[in-house]
Amino acid sequence: MAGLFYGLIDQTREFLRLPDAPVPSVGEYLKREISQHAAGWTEDEETRKLKLAILNSFFNVECCVSGTHSMDLVALAPFGEYTVLPGLDCTFPGYVGLTNRIMASLPEDVVVFNKPVKTIHWNGSFREASSPGETCPVLVECEDGGCFPAHHVIVTVPLGFLKERLDTFFEPPLPTQKAEAIRKIGFGTNNKIFLGLRSPSGSQTASSSRWSPARLVQKLIGFLVLPPFESAHVLCGFIEVLLSLTQVLRRETQNPNSPRPGACCAPRWHSAPYTRGSYSYVAVGSSGDDVDLLAQPLPADGAEAQVLFAGEATHRAFYSTTHGALLSGWREADRLIALWDTQAQLPEPAFLFWRLGTALISHVYHGVWSGRA
Repeated sequence: MAGLFYGLIDQTREFLRLPDAPVPSVGEYLKREISQHAAGWTEDEETRKLKLAILNSFFNVECCVSGTHSMDLVALAPFGEYTVLPGLDCTFPGYVGLTNRIMASLPEDVVVFNKPVKTIHWNGSFREASSPGETCPVLVECEDGGCFPAHHVIVTVPLGFLKERLDTFFEPPLPTQKAEAIRKIGFGTNNKIFLGLRSPSGSQTASSSRWSPARLVQKLIGFLVLPPFESAHVLCGFIEVLLSLTQVLRRETQNPNSPRPGACCAPRWHSAPYTRGSYSYVAVGSSGDDVDLLAQPLPADGAEAQVLFAGEATHRAFYSTTHGALLSGWREADRLIALWDTQAQLPEPAFLFWRLGTALISHVYHGVWSGRA
């Protein structure tokens, strides 16, 4: 069943080079092909049901990988544009370690925290108090009333935030094509629930690096047993809906006396005000061209870039990944370096970094799993 499912996944990528896709979505294509295969199965009914259940679990895993609630929402034609970065996933203890290392190379007191941004005003003429007579085309207005004039602003907010605040976050509003691209690109939600256990729940099962529930609970697709931390053992479940995980663990480990977890950590990316989801995918009705549109700086008439866009949703090949977010940031930094290099008579720009709540200085919060790392 794994060979069948992932063989079909490989086939979906071939439609990138064809003029027309047979159906709009990846989910429709997979279900159509699986139905044709299932019609030729000769096993008894129980075996057929087991095969379909296994294939259904692969569907749920693929939803998690793609960051979508259903593969029916993922466009088939551009699916092959996503590129898997060669090499192994890199696991490290928390993204704060990464941002701390980046921060260590910056001068002190240049990063401003806890300054949620209300509106980015662009294509204007705003005075800089510290430089009388100088004007800036951009003004970053914060929710507390503070303002930062700037020559350039790099916006790295998650796509979910842009979708929610599209009508108020930019003044003047974004050009119609860019706004439409933001609306069309998909942005799903994946959450991980971490359960702290005093001891592994069922020695034989918990010693395995990974298992899948015999019966799926909503979008629960499995558990990872993480390395023990001091006296605690941690299970990581990739889920979208939190039900009674204690009951799930008891059922799947066949240990009705398994104790309740002593601790539970559950991020909520969809309800978090500065994320509103996890990462992007190319939805039905959108294409890689929309990703490129989102990445284009403003103004779009070829004039000096004022508002630049980075983040995983702006990388055509590596969307939904941390490396995509990182490379998009380098891309926009290179854009500004090239701009100022050709205008050496202008003063050296002061780059302003700010953080909206806990999310916006860098869009690198994705799960380290299945290539989304």
